[in-house]
Amino acid sequence: MANTDDAAVLAAVGPRLRALRKERGITLTQLAEATEISASTLSRLESGERRPNLELLLPLARAYQVPLDELVGAPQVGDPRVRLKPIKQWDSTIMPLTQHAGGPQAFKMIINTTRSTPDPRTHEGYEWLYVLSGKLRLVLADHDIVLKTGEAAEFDTRLPHWFGSTGEAPVEVLSLFGPQGERMHVRTKPRAASSGGAVPVATAGAAGDDLR
Repeated sequence: MANTDDAAVLAAVGPRLRALRKERGITLTQLAEATEISASTLSRLESGERRPNLELLLPLARAYQVPLDELVGAPQVGDPRVRLKPIKQWDSTIMPLTQHAGGPQAFKMIINTTRSTPDPRTHEGYEWLYVLSGKLRLVLADHDIVLKTGEAAEFDTRLPHWFGSTGEAPVEVLSLFGPQGERMHVRTKPRAASSGGAVPVATAGAAGDDLR
């Protein structure tokens, strides 16, 4: 029975690897360059013609930046659900939405009413915020504005900035951020700030940096 179970696990590795590669939008040639495993070997591994072993799986785990056991014992191929792992941080709940390291990252944040006192900070990065529900107060340089449900803002985090609740109710926000220079290519019509000027459009550091 044990041998049968092992064979079933190994047989599922190939389809899982193919699904993971397709999900990431990577070609066999690109994966071969990243792992130094020939494209033909990778193809046979995905089709089940080549038996998976540590020598092949370790470079693949590094290339995909996932734990080795995820390649071997991950949920069944085709499951579209994103298994969120909420992180409690200060007055907020942060849920990472991206499954890969590097490049723009996406987070859903639920900010409680207790986070309502501005404490502007600066750091390298570029951020785009979209209000899913509630009202978000955004302090950016000389601007102090309130974004309502369905509104977005984009800014350079080298500018002093802070965002949180208006103190009336919790707010749910979608945050996209990346290293300085990685533009999100998403724009919203600038709203007039209380001073009569336009809200600066720009970028984000790590979500946690802004929620300290």
